Amino acid sequence: MGKPEILAPAGDFEKLRYAVAYGADAVYLSGKSYGMRTASGNFTEDELRQAVAYCHARGVKCFVTVNVMPRSDEIDRLPAYFELLEDIHADAVIIADLGVFPLVQKYAPHVHLHVSTQASVVNYSAARMYHELGAHRIVLARELPLSEIAEIRRRTPKELELETFVHGSMCVSYSGRCLLSNFMANRDANHGNCAQPCRWNYTLMEEKRPGEYFPVYEDDRGTYLFNSKDMCMIEHIPELVEAGIDSFKIEGRVKTAYYAAVVTGAYRRALDLYIRDPARYALPDAIRGEVLKVSHRAYYTGFYFEEGDGQFLEDARYIRDWDVCAYVTGPSDSGLTPAIQKNKFSKGERLELLSPGRDPVSFTLEELYDGDGAPIDTAPHPQMKLRLRLPEEADVFSIIRKKNT
Repeated sequence: MGKPEILAPAGDFEKLRYAVAYGADAVYLSGKSYGMRTASGNFTEDELRQAVAYCHARGVKCFVTVNVMPRSDEIDRLPAYFELLEDIHADAVIIADLGVFPLVQKYAPHVHLHVSTQASVVNYSAARMYHELGAHRIVLARELPLSEIAEIRRRTPKELELETFVHGSMCVSYSGRCLLSNFMANRDANHGNCAQPCRWNYTLMEEKRPGEYFPVYEDDRGTYLFNSKDMCMIEHIPELVEAGIDSFKIEGRVKTAYYAAVVTGAYRRALDLYIRDPARYALPDAIRGEVLKVSHRAYYTGFYFEEGDGQFLEDARYIRDWDVCAYVTGPSDSGLTPAIQKNKFSKGERLELLSPGRDPVSFTLEELYDGDGAPIDTAPHPQMKLRLRLPEEADVFSIIRKKNT
């Protein structure tokens, strides 16, 4: 049994650093063009070069998304982009369009080809065909149950890697292909600019009564007809491994560095525990609880078990039970640790320290200073430089948080 890869999202350089620090084996990211997430910061050409070098220096792979459905003018610009990815030694390019295949092979011959989930691969024959064309990995469609994933694994070459999403936002459409946003907001979903109209509230209008709108109520807030829950497979690491999946992919390039750190760290630790001793594996509560401490919608297991309702009709809001107080920015000096504030917190509050590879540590904040060393009772505004006394487990990538009251 091989050890699957933890593949984390990196929407910008800060998110990349935290994903790597919290245990990613590989990250996926995008340049300023051709990726399916325009709302994330993404990377300039110079930043792409720096990102790949940063990952490789730490033994982490770096995959670049070129998974839009390109128009003809974009096809004409892609050769130069692939030459850049070849030059900076990107590990793989994630593509969805068949016409892009030969361009990667010609202009980036040492960069692996990964077939995006948007290619909707749901059977072994399609996977074999892509492999024959030169694909190194298939990102399987999210619509597949585990039983069918295992069947694809049995009937495809061992050297062809299989990747699946294990955590994050789901989509009302099929394999991420949707035109709601194009039609309703003039924002092209298949070029990474989705307005997420599936999260909006809708009313009913009767054919012969134009202009008369009738609300559809699940409760007093209305109903969200197309709204989906978030996927979470942290409870099912053994089943994912046994199905033969090579890469566990976490969705979330638009989400925060805190999200990248927490979710990556939870899956890293859960997978390592299982691989270490499958017979005695049980998911610890401390790891299970981590995925509840990030902003999320109600969780479910997607299509993996061919059961369960993925709709969430009550509202489109996220569950946010925890706030990030500050990020540690350097090593401790004379017992005080530098940090940058993100949300208001005060001396005397009960806080929690999260560090890479460890259970969170609860503590009461006894000492708080501003960046100049003056004692203060409250950190009042974001981006303020601070110094504070933290538990000895503090790390340069530690995060300080508190539960909402």
